[in-house]
Amino acid sequence: MTDSSAGEYFLSTYLTPPGERSVISPRHDHNVSLWRRSTGSVELVRHWELERISGQKHHAWPLFTTERTEALLNKLLATEGLSTADLSASWGTPGLPGYAPVPVPAGAEELPVHSLAHLFSGILMDSRIFREENIIGMAVDAAPDLVLEDKLPPYYYAGCVSVKGRITFAPVESPAPLYHAADRLFGKEPGTLMALASACRTAIGYDAAAAVAELELLGGRVQPWAASFGLVKKVIAEAGRRLAGDPTPDSRFTAEENLQSAVMKVIQECCELIIIRNVEKLRELGGVRTEDCYLSVSGGFGLNVQANTLVLDRFGFRGLLTPPCANDSGVALGLGLLGLYGTGALDGADLRIDHAYHGNDLADVDEALTEFAPWIEEVSDFSADRFVQDLTDDVVVWADGAAEMGPRALGHRSLLGDPRSEKVKDLLNEYKQRQWWRPVAPIVLAEHAHEWFEQNRLSPYMLEAAVVRAELRDKVPAILHLDGTARHQTLTEQANPLLYRAIDAFRAATGVPIVCNTSLNDKGEPIVDTAAEALTFCIRKGIRIAYLGGRRVVLHQAQEAQRPVPARPRPRAEHYFAEQEADRDALWNSWLERGYTEAALLLMTGTPQLLADPETFTPNRVRLLAERVAAQDPGFAHSLEEFIQDNGPGTAFTVGAPPRRTA
Repeated sequence: MTDSSAGEYFLSTYLTPPGERSVISPRHDHNVSLWRRSTGSVELVRHWELERISGQKHHAWPLFTTERTEALLNKLLATEGLSTADLSASWGTPGLPGYAPVPVPAGAEELPVHSLAHLFSGILMDSRIFREENIIGMAVDAAPDLVLEDKLPPYYYAGCVSVKGRITFAPVESPAPLYHAADRLFGKEPGTLMALASACRTAIGYDAAAAVAELELLGGRVQPWAASFGLVKKVIAEAGRRLAGDPTPDSRFTAEENLQSAVMKVIQECCELIIIRNVEKLRELGGVRTEDCYLSVSGGFGLNVQANTLVLDRFGFRGLLTPPCANDSGVALGLGLLGLYGTGALDGADLRIDHAYHGNDLADVDEALTEFAPWIEEVSDFSADRFVQDLTDDVVVWADGAAEMGPRALGHRSLLGDPRSEKVKDLLNEYKQRQWWRPVAPIVLAEHAHEWFEQNRLSPYMLEAAVVRAELRDKVPAILHLDGTARHQTLTEQANPLLYRAIDAFRAATGVPIVCNTSLNDKGEPIVDTAAEALTFCIRKGIRIAYLGGRRVVLHQAQEAQRPVPARPRPRAEHYFAEQEADRDALWNSWLERGYTEAALLLMTGTPQLLADPETFTPNRVRLLAERVAAQDPGFAHSLEEFIQDNGPGTAFTVGAPPRRTA
């Protein structure tokens, strides 16, 4: 047990519940947050994303038993000298030690807990702003999971107006189903589609306002999928017709990329119009001026920097309150804030989440240097002058301190490069196995941002776009999008002292207070977590210089090391999740033995009232309901096939294989 004088600890988790519900309660991007409450303050101690531990991108693999789940949680908590026995409460995942239901705020009863967690992950990032200022907030993702619901919510997406801490809730619409539809139809990640829209010049005239006027994407009773897929397919057809006579209007891109770029320009405009509609609705609901408010956009669409920037500029908001883990990788963060708020733990207590560095510490540098000794030519302490030499017209690996929260590199697990060099942009895209046309996001020293960008807002989590001043664009070609913008991160000395020192030295030597920054991971791999994983990446990609915990490491080339190059990224802590097939199959079969069919199990994943009322919804009745749904829905058979493939017996656990993401 830990010393009680250190404070009171809470855990919030976004995991699949262990036990019989594990096979019918899919969640992805599993994550865990640890909180400490002491006199007058609450602190986010750690935020762990399981994909960093397992190596499975968008980690969705359950821990099927309570014993396995507790073993993993105790391993994580041990890094803080704790165990599950030291927790006052656990929120978010039924079946865990100390589990308590998440308190739902008054007025939010018709909104799903998942969406409320997204909402609170933004509006409660800073308790002073929450209590003293006004906030317009919205949680906009594809759809909530329903693990914590006892019935299908009438609406999917939570919005609110907070006036000095007094919250009024309302359902809002989400544009995320449009990107979800494009993702499925084009087979490209939303981030790639967003980048392609602004990288290629091809466009078509399309009345996005008229298209959006016919949409109502509230979710819940009226699911958003038919309307979203219908609109995207309609735009694809129109773009195909318009471009038929000129299959490659922008000759730098393929015909397919030209089509996709034209379509995504329209879809992006539709999404922005929906967000604007939400703001106008919430502004009227709260009777507030947007110029007097902060904006909070959370959920996966909160990562859409173009929409964030447009709305901030159009309405004159005072700033953006969105966590770096805006997508489902931050649901545990929001569940914890919901729990702390609902139990009164934040009454009179200060809380400020003002940096992203809450993941695992880089604790294995010495061990990694010993293991990789045959590859290492030299190790030395950090030197700002040497850093400038290393970065000039080249790329270095940078790993330091605690890992960032969220899906974007923010300077603790990063590939850094010289922004003045097109060669460096090409190198970074080659290392990441990305398309040649993708520019690289920059880190800029915060106090110099106004000299290089037309907007002068802090963007510590790379959630806004800024226009690079026209007269300076030729100095930083590696970071530029076609429209002259860059998806930038502003960095202060307080947030990241060592990286600040490095970039400031680069500024002093070159006049440019900017470096290229992209995530330290291979294609399909989660962002690197450890020094050993970082060195494996260097060796596989032929990168000679790595900065690990403040030490400069020079690596031999493969022929000099006389060692084979690893064929794949370094395996991670797979043993926590592997070899669970017997547990999974036993749980699956226990449902079938009680009279449920596989189709009935699928129906229960999206219909929580069937589980909440077992006396009414007996196995036989649920089976009959599933048969009726299957007869009416032609897509049900395909969904059932995917559901069994992802959750049922006969599938082997493969770390690193991207799971089929639930809506």
